[in-house]
Amino acid sequence: MKLSEIYRMDIYSDSGQYLGEVQDLILDLEKGEVSRLLTVPWKNAKGEVNSLIKKKSILYKSVKNVGDVVLVSAPASGSYEATAATREELNDLER
Repeated sequence: MKLSEIYRMDIYSDSGQYLGEVQDLILDLEKGEVSRLLTVPWKNAKGEVNSLIKKKSILYKSVKNVGDVVLVSAPASGSYEATAATREELNDLER
């Protein structure tokens, strides 16, 4: 699947909760993989990188399936807003 096909897809939890729409992606170029799905466009961050990552993104490793929608598994905390970024991710994004 091409990354461009994921844009604008609806995101649902495995329990059926609507979480938003894929507006942007964060790529780990060193690993050559998608790191996170953003539910707001990256250009809207304007210095609010920490908040954007913590509240408006979903770890790609939580994705169970991509078809007509993006299906993600529930995080251990039960809250999708608690997908905290690692220090390394935040440092890379602030460059």
